Amino acid sequence: MSTPLTYKNAGVDIELGNELVDNYKDIVSSTFNPAVLNPLGGFCSLYDLSHYNLKQPVLVSSTDGVGTKLRLALQWNNHKGVGIDLVAMCVNDLLVTGAKPLFFLDYYASGKLDKTITLEVVQSIATGCKIAGMALVGGETAEMPGMYHNKDYDLAGFCVGAVEKSEIVNGSDITVGDTLIAIASSGVHSNGYSLVRKILESKPALEDDNLDGRSIKDILLTPTKIYSQCMQALHQAKLLKGAAHITGGGITENVPRFIPKTFAAKINTGSWDLPPVFDWIKTHAQLSLDDLRITYNCGVGMVVCVAKENAQQALTLLAQHHENAWIIGEMVENTQGAQVIYTHE
Repeated sequence: MSTPLTYKNAGVDIELGNELVDNYKDIVSSTFNPAVLNPLGGFCSLYDLSHYNLKQPVLVSSTDGVGTKLRLALQWNNHKGVGIDLVAMCVNDLLVTGAKPLFFLDYYASGKLDKTITLEVVQSIATGCKIAGMALVGGETAEMPGMYHNKDYDLAGFCVGAVEKSEIVNGSDITVGDTLIAIASSGVHSNGYSLVRKILESKPALEDDNLDGRSIKDILLTPTKIYSQCMQALHQAKLLKGAAHITGGGITENVPRFIPKTFAAKINTGSWDLPPVFDWIKTHAQLSLDDLRITYNCGVGMVVCVAKENAQQALTLLAQHHENAWIIGEMVENTQGAQVIYTHE
């Protein structure tokens, strides 16, 4: 039996305990909102966009998976957070456009379906959807013995949101002097686990490590943070000029995805302390700091750009949503060719 896992998202402790809901439909339908027009069991799902009164609605979509973090969930028989990871990896990408998450679909495939594991995963996906404020309207659960070994499984997710066409966030109004704000990650999130697994395979005793009073197993299986509430609040306050979800590639590769080519992000690495788990990875994988930064989020789950004069307002709003956020840098002219410049001040 896997152990309970407590997950903090936007200041709320979510207990992912051992109690399971026996009825799959009850789990999924608990995420529904008035825009969901039909119950589960049909060939497709119907969702009423008119519920949101958008004048020129633009649909925004994203798809992703959890990656090899699933191997650790299987190895340690703890599947209570991977569904949150799945939702987070999809919805956080969607949020950077200013979109409101609407609904989610999942794909779950296993060599041999195990009821306990399946319900844990589905319950976790539903929990993630509730945190994100969207409906889990359906999905596919497949038993594929020729493709997966025994209880091994894989997950994929599909997220759809909507944004008013005139309010799409795309970085087009970014200027020199704008402030960059970091929003803390909850840990490693869902990238770089192939390397983590190599560390543990080469040094099995490290599974018993503790960092700051927490087991390394608990730390590594902590779900990816979902930034739905705070990102929508920034957008609704008309503060958001651009944003990057910091996934594989780290700050180095993800921040340039939202800034104009003529600008660069000047990042002050002295503005935050590297969380212990990343120092643990760096030490045991013998990574350089540059390699660490290009592989992991290093404690930063989201970077947002706001006008300099709005920086304090943005920080106050983020604090109200129980997010750990700080000024990480500013926009400068791109005179060096690189769109991310690291300094230490």
